[in-house]
Amino acid sequence: MLTEERFARIISAVDTKGSVTVAELMKLLGASESTVRRDLDELDSEGRISRVRGGAISKTKGLTTRDDEVSKRKNQKRKEKNTIGSYAASLIEPGDFVYIDAGTTTEQMLGYITEHDATYVTNAITHAAQLANEGFQVYILGGEFKRTTEAIVGEEAINSLKKYNFTKGFFGANGITKDEGFTTPELKEAMVKRQAFLSCKDRYVLADDSKFGKISAIKFADYDTATIITDRVMKRGYKGAKNIKEVTIR
Repeated sequence: MLTEERFARIISAVDTKGSVTVAELMKLLGASESTVRRDLDELDSEGRISRVRGGAISKTKGLTTRDDEVSKRKNQKRKEKNTIGSYAASLIEPGDFVYIDAGTTTEQMLGYITEHDATYVTNAITHAAQLANEGFQVYILGGEFKRTTEAIVGEEAINSLKKYNFTKGFFGANGITKDEGFTTPELKEAMVKRQAFLSCKDRYVLADDSKFGKISAIKFADYDTATIITDRVMKRGYKGAKNIKEVTIR
């Protein structure tokens, strides 16, 4: 296959899927790893794709660098988020010390939580208020308030998390790929997520199918460090993965 033909196929694959891995391109092109990596480096230098560790992402889609407003995201995938949140809430057991990350998917857990013999910590003011109104014992992290996601972030929040050892943690993510792991657009929020991950014994990422194959600017955890709770898995390469729990849409 001629070089320009390989380039065309790579660009088509990247733009269609948003992101591709080296392994996927090796299979698609019937080329060696060294050839694929060399092609990706060349296409990146020409500005036709964006090279990332383990593969490439599209210049036009796939990489998100900022969050949408909460008010906008609340109306996206509502049925899927509701089902995911319901299942996640059922995992909380008596005596658990639970961290709940800010986000519109984790928010859907709150109406289904019934375990009062547990303690809850969150970096979301709205989450804390709802849990408190329902009579749960809840603590909120201190720090900087991020208006876009209604989350508490910053150094003070990170230092607070270092004191805790959670039995379970429930997180949102803007992007999920095997190579880049769990990603989010903003650095301060990613740092809080990262520390909370480290403080949890069992970690769950709540994400609808649209998050698979997407990459945001900042990585906060590796792909294999959490169980992913999702409504379905449509992206090739993720179906049947041992760390994915699919739940049925209600």
